[in-house]
Amino acid sequence: MGISTSHLIIVLLIVLVLFGAGKIPKIMGDLAKGVKVFKEGMKEKDEDKN
Repeated sequence: MGISTSHLIIVLLIVLVLFGAGKIPKIMGDLAKGVKVFKEGMKEKDEDKN
């Protein structure tokens, strides 16, 4: 019961309708920054243990 290609396309279309094409790059940029900060935090946590 995984995510099929058709389910993924439907979800992407819904996101596109809700946020509009103009806001998608900004949302993705914010998400990427969040992931980067999370990874840096995990790296610092690992360095503190050593």
